[in-house]
Amino acid sequence: MRIARIKTAEGARHAVERDGTWHHIVDPFAEPLSYTGHTTPHADAVFLAPVRPAVVLGIGHNRTLNDHPLPIQAWHKSVHTLADPNDPVVAARDRGTVNVEGELAMVIGKQAKDLTPGNALEHVLGYTCVNDVTNADQGLVDERNFQGKAGVNYTPLGPWIETDIPDPDSVGIDVIVNGTARANSGTHNLPSSVVECLVYVTSWLTLEPGDVLMTGAPGTAVAVQPGDHVEIMVERIGILSNRIS
Repeated sequence: MRIARIKTAEGARHAVERDGTWHHIVDPFAEPLSYTGHTTPHADAVFLAPVRPAVVLGIGHNRTLNDHPLPIQAWHKSVHTLADPNDPVVAARDRGTVNVEGELAMVIGKQAKDLTPGNALEHVLGYTCVNDVTNADQGLVDERNFQGKAGVNYTPLGPWIETDIPDPDSVGIDVIVNGTARANSGTHNLPSSVVECLVYVTSWLTLEPGDVLMTGAPGTAVAVQPGDHVEIMVERIGILSNRIS
């Protein structure tokens, strides 16, 4: 099932896709879902970030990617960097290389605290595409990941949530810039599984419905320039498109 958040004359509305039409719902986290009776044809849908999270977390897979190996770690990315599909990403000037990073993101479906490998995925509503835009050189002077990831619209999210992904640890991720594939990888190349990420984070922090956990860039960081058109293609979900300005 696909769940989107779309623009309507009455404001943002969540909707479920069926046969090319988006059927509006009251609450994407409710069980069962309640439908309003209103619909939007797919051709007319303007997609927004599928949730408005209180918390966005990134994962640092420090076991293998640093010269000083550490356990898996998480870091906060400001919710003020969240962007809708097709929003312009405002590249911070004169602050080093700007990378886009194609990633799989988890959307939490119900309160998640002290999860176990056996129950972790029960707390995930679904998955979406995310672009973790980063001023890469800032990591040399700010190990807390604030400066490099705090730019305007540095976290495009969407275009919708896919609830039916049988194996989130085997999902292809491509990064396409100006129509040319620049990275081809997938979650199978991440050193920590989706479940490991959830178990670690919720051992410290309680997550709530709508919170977002980015799973990391499996070799999908690509340097970009103003004017570039970027597409993050995540298998079984779709394509997240944004232009660098």
